[in-house]
Order: sequence, then structure tokens, then C-alpha cells
Amino acid sequence: MSSEQTPTTPASAAADAEEAGPRPGRLTAAAVLAALEGLALVAGGVWMLVEGLTGHPDDRTAAVTGGVTLIVLALLPLLAARGLIGRKGWSRGPAVITQILALPVAYNMVRADSLAVPAGIVLGVVAVTALVLLVNPSTTQALGIRGPGSARK
Repeated sequence: MSSEQTPTTPASAAADAEEAGPRPGRLTAAAVLAALEGLALVAGGVWMLVEGLTGHPDDRTAAVTGGVTLIVLALLPLLAARGLIGRKGWSRGPAVITQILALPVAYNMVRADSLAVPAGIVLGVVAVTALVLLVNPSTTQALGIRGPGSARK
């Protein structure tokens, strides 16, 4: 059985984390930013859902659908944040995808000429910061991600 096929127990996972050393601050910061984005999506989704059900929207179905969609979309950054905290290599992909998707949203918010402009600026800064943290070599190393051509033998 290879090490990839060997089942891990919580005790062995904790021992592996201790062997790897403390979690880099950049990894923790990236996880926090992803979690904040996920929580913001949940909050926006709940707000849209409540407004759609109790308020007077132009289109109640669209408001409810939009709210549910935002809540479901929040799962991606929230799961990524949990994986980053647990040093799971798979978690960087969803976290990076979340940041890349946030950039055009931030751009459109900045161009809105409304109260969305400050939120767009904050979202853009958070997305770029998280991307920089996620591609940082210390983050990559802590997640056990190796570059192309450096697979284990």
C-alpha cells in the first residue's frame, strides 16, 4: 500500500501537522479572507431571500432564486477556508477560483456609481490579497503542493 492509499486516523493527521511545523501566517490569512468572503455571500443571500419573501421586490421569484444561489455559492469559499486551515492541498484550487471570480464582480461594483463602489474596492483588495497569499511559496509548501515534474517516486 502506498502512503496515498494508507488510511489516516485523527491522531496520525495531528502528528503529521505537528511534523510539518506551525501553520504559516499567510496560509491562515488566506483562510480567513476566504471565510469572510463566504460569510459575506451567506449574509447577502439571506438578505435577498428575506427581502424576496417579506418585502416588495419587483420579481419575488428572482429575489428568492438569487438569495438561494448566493447561499449555495458561499459553500465554495467556506469549504476552501476549512481546507486551508486543515492544510489540505485540494483547498487551494477552490480558494483561487473564488478570488478569480471575485475580481470581475469587484470591477462591476466599482463602475456602478452607487454605494456599491466602496464595497467593490474592498472586494477587489481582498481578492488580490488572497490570490497573492495563496500563490506564495510558503503557502504552497505548507499545503504540500509541488511544482510540475517534482512528483514522488
